[in-house]
Amino acid sequence: MILSNKAKNISPSLTLAITAKVKEMKKNGIDVIGFGAGEPDFNTPENIQIAAKEAMENGFTKYTAASGIIELKRAVANKFRNDNNLTYDVSQIIISNGAKQCLHDVFQAILNPKDEVIMARPYWVTYPELVKICDGTPVIINTDEKNSFKFTIEDLNKVVTSNTKAILLNSPNNPTGTVYSKEEIKNIAEFAKEHDIFIISDEIYEKLIYGDFKHISIASISEDAFNRTIVINGMSKTYAMTGWRVGYAASGNTEVIKLMSNIQGHTTANPNSIAQYASVEALNGDQSSVEFMISQFKDRRNYMVDKINSIDSVSCTKPEGAFYVMMNISKLIGKKANGHTINNSIDFSQILLDEDKVAVVPGDAFGVSQYVRLSYATSMENIKTGLERIHSFINKIN
Repeated sequence: MILSNKAKNISPSLTLAITAKVKEMKKNGIDVIGFGAGEPDFNTPENIQIAAKEAMENGFTKYTAASGIIELKRAVANKFRNDNNLTYDVSQIIISNGAKQCLHDVFQAILNPKDEVIMARPYWVTYPELVKICDGTPVIINTDEKNSFKFTIEDLNKVVTSNTKAILLNSPNNPTGTVYSKEEIKNIAEFAKEHDIFIISDEIYEKLIYGDFKHISIASISEDAFNRTIVINGMSKTYAMTGWRVGYAASGNTEVIKLMSNIQGHTTANPNSIAQYASVEALNGDQSSVEFMISQFKDRRNYMVDKINSIDSVSCTKPEGAFYVMMNISKLIGKKANGHTINNSIDFSQILLDEDKVAVVPGDAFGVSQYVRLSYATSMENIKTGLERIHSFINKIN
């Protein structure tokens, strides 16, 4: 039997595989520290849980409109207006089963075979795979740690072609934690206008920014940017609602949202009805839990960065947002750990897990082999223990 060549060309998610392996090891009684999970370790705030229970008690357990309930669309529109200075009608908003489905829907809506989508390397593991699933071609720009892993207009000019359909912008960024400045975002918006291409702006980490950095949605830069941008966001990171699976997208181009809604209607249909009503409370209700979470992440980030930079042979830059650190292991490539040669980040990660029971995500998952990603969305106790184990492991490499 012949199977789909397209499906066989899709790489598995290393991040999900590592998270699953850590859970299995813990289940078997192994003392493992996991730095892989891309989800807050906090439980969903109580007011959101209560809203979900009330939704069930009130019988809101049935199908909803495929593109989401009107109450949540209004809450999302209100959030965009208050947080991002963006005015969307509910017809310009779609609610999906997580931000990942929003990305899938938008690629399905805008891409034709041979269309190209520009993105930065390191990239979130799913970006190039989703583009390929939707018959597009990912065009990867190599970025430099010295420039905070950002692409520039010069970089964009080198790769743009007549087949370019969209630029994918992720700020704050996974896996690097970088945040694009307003000036940089303005330049990207002008570039998109000049070449008449879409902007897909993944803003799922927008609330998780530290220090003086500020999130600017590229759709707010100009009327042109508003009309050509599809903003992607969701509930998972800001409200510790990863398992609830609620994402949303908005676009000044109503036709794009119509196509996304039609695609969703024939695939998953509506997101979980109970989770949608809980999300209304998340957006409209008390935000103090978000502020608390951000303060905790900031403390963890500072500790992790200081500790990594105190260890010989590895280093990292301080992330401006999200909850990840990219640890540079380039000085360890070619060396040996317990008789095993470290040829790339996959080798480093596998040996570290086997020898010292610490799970990190190989940079190869994000297109770079000389880095590993550590998430600080775990307790300070785990961070301290895990980094001490990493320190001990690196001291044994020769």
